[in-house]
Order: sequence, then C-alpha cells, then structure tokens
Amino acid sequence: MSLSLLHLPSLQKCSSPISPSLPLPPCFHVPCSGRRRPRAIWRTSIACCLPRQQQQSVAVAERNETSPSVLLSERKVVRFGLPSKGRMAADTLDLLKDCQLWVKQVNPRQYVAEIPQLSNLEVWFQRPKDIVRKLLAGDLDLGIVGFDTFSEYGQGNEDLIIVHNALGYGDCRLSLAIPNHGIFEGINSLRQLSKMPQWTAVKPLRVATGFTHLGPKFMKDNGFLNVTFSIADGALEAAPAMGIADAILDLVSSGTTLKENNLKEIEGGVLLESQAILVARKKSLIEQKDVRDKTKEILERFEAHLRAVDQFTVTAHMRGSSAEEVAGRVRSQPSLSGLEGPTISPVFCKHNGKVTPDFYAIVICVPKKALYKSVQQLREIGGSGVLVSPLTYIFEEVTPRWKELLSKLEL
Repeated sequence: MSLSLLHLPSLQKCSSPISPSLPLPPCFHVPCSGRRRPRAIWRTSIACCLPRQQQQSVAVAERNETSPSVLLSERKVVRFGLPSKGRMAADTLDLLKDCQLWVKQVNPRQYVAEIPQLSNLEVWFQRPKDIVRKLLAGDLDLGIVGFDTFSEYGQGNEDLIIVHNALGYGDCRLSLAIPNHGIFEGINSLRQLSKMPQWTAVKPLRVATGFTHLGPKFMKDNGFLNVTFSIADGALEAAPAMGIADAILDLVSSGTTLKENNLKEIEGGVLLESQAILVARKKSLIEQKDVRDKTKEILERFEAHLRAVDQFTVTAHMRGSSAEEVAGRVRSQPSLSGLEGPTISPVFCKHNGKVTPDFYAIVICVPKKALYKSVQQLREIGGSGVLVSPLTYIFEEVTPRWKELLSKLEL
C-alpha cells in the first residue's frame, strides 16, 4: 500500500547531512514554485541549505517543538483547548454557556481567554488537530474535539484519555464514498469494491482523503491490496469528477453534498461515528490535583446539563387516602415512573379550622417526547392543576463518568 502526495511538486535529492556522526536518510529540496510548501518538506529544505552549525540549531529546535514549551511541573495554570473556528467552536461555547461557564475573551483576535467560574484555568483557542497535538506535547491539559480528530491525530496514544464521549453536537461519520455511475453503478458494498478487477498494482484504487492515518489502516483491514491515497483538505467531493480520485474518504453529516455531486456511500464503508468529546492528558490528571478538580467540575456540569436536555418536571395534585395509595395509582401508568419513581407529598388544606392532607402533590420527571402522554395519564387517574417546567440540570450523587475515569487512572 502506498501513499501518494498529489499536491507536492517533484522532489530532488540533496545529500547534505546534518552531522557526519549521525547518518540520516536522504532529504529533499522542493523547487521554489511560489506555492506554500508542506510543513515537513519545508523544514528539511531549510536544514539542508544552512551551514553545519546552523543545521544543528535547527535540529535542536525540531526536537524541542514536540516537547512542552513550559515544563508541566513548572506550569501551575490549567490549560483548556477549545476549537477556534466554525460550527464546532460556536456549539462548544453554547454548551459551556448552558452549563454556566462563560468564556471571557477580552479581544476576539486573541487566542487565550478565561472562564471566571473556574479559577486558575486558561482557555486556548486552537485548531482541533492542534488541540490533540498539544495535549500529547503537554502544552494543554484538557480539550474539546471531534472523535474523528481525536482518532486521526491521537493515533491510540495511551496518554490521551476520553473524559466524556458524547457531548451532543458535531455529529457526523467518516465514510467512504464512490461515484453512483460508470463502473461503480452496481457497486453497493465495501466488499464489492475490493473485489473489482480494475484495481491492480499498476492501476490501484485512488482515494482522496485528509485522514492519512485512519484511511490506510481501514482499507488494509478490509482487504484492499492495491490502493493509493492523495491528501486533500476540502472539496473532496469534486475529486472523482475531476478524475484525480476514484473514491473519497471524508466526514459526512446528512449526505446531501454527496448526492449533489453524484456520489454514494456504500455498505460497510463507515469507518467511525463522530461527535464532540472532552479529552484530557492522562499524565496531567495523575500528577496535578488542580487538573483533576477542574476536570471533575467541568464533567459534572456537562453531565448534569446533558442529562436534563429534553426532560420536563411535571407537578400535579391528586386526592387520595394516603401517599401509598396515590403512589400505587401513579406507578400503574407506564409513562409516570420518573427517573427513580414519583415524589409524593401531602398538601395540607384547612377545613372548619382543621388542617388535613386532602390532596397529595406528585412530582415526576418525564422526557419531552412523552410529555403529553404523561399529562393525559395523570389526568385519567385523578390528577389536576398539572404544571410543566423544563429541567436545566440533573445532578447525580456521584457522576458515573467521573467514577469511571478515576478507575481508569487507578486513583
């Protein structure tokens, strides 16, 4: 399996090593074409063209780039990476706001901000892939990214740990798509695609994608022997029509864009389902109590809010001889069980100078989709004065995901 970089100009070998005592593989010059050079090639070109003393300085800078800019033991402030642009960025800020965490950014052009409700915490706005990279490097402690980005750039690194795997937005899937016409007209599954006789060592299946780690692994695991990949960042749907690819591997939400460009998804072609997740650097959680404390608070706020989404509190009054008798009537209705069961308490009324519990108040939590049915059932068993109000938070005695996280950290 090979990986072809279609966007690179022709490469010329340069045999100038950085150090005679450290034999290195040949490096490359990229001819100056006025176009932006790929980052990795750009660095190598610089190293090849400098005097030896400066080459060694560049080599040191290269090694330091993947190390934390400030040693973790020296940095006391907790760093939280958030997406800097796009729909993911807006939805992330909305989630934080719904959890009473307000991101305060003095200047919209600045990449650093704060959350006043969380002391000793900095917010850093970054590209999602850079959030993952900086978590690995130790420059961030927490971050919110899509699961697809986490999988592509985290590459299974054990120092990254998922704190919350379903934040409820950014839903999409990483899927393989092919044209719906020509030689692909009758191809409807990944297995059929892999068995097509057209793919040979001389003429392999060409896949355009931005997922150069997940893509090759997925194709190899599914039996594709003759396949090459071209790197592309946007407008992948145009690649087959332009004749530069046979298929694309890209993120899909509704699938409308694929259909409008005469492409189709196929059975078995979904690599992963993705949505926004909260991730952390495992080493930071283990070594820094403040990181654990901030993570716990953020996680509990998220959990309480997300559990309350589309839930309503329903309150009603009901006549009855006792709380137990009323509870029996309520529990006989399938939509009135609530989270753990109905809360029933006496309503004391005054008659002829005497205070007696003529009514009982019922409080239950019901999902939005079952709201009207629940109200109907309450009225059928004698409920009156039914009040409905939306829920904002549902806090558990112990947040399940926090308990699970501590177990993974062996703390």
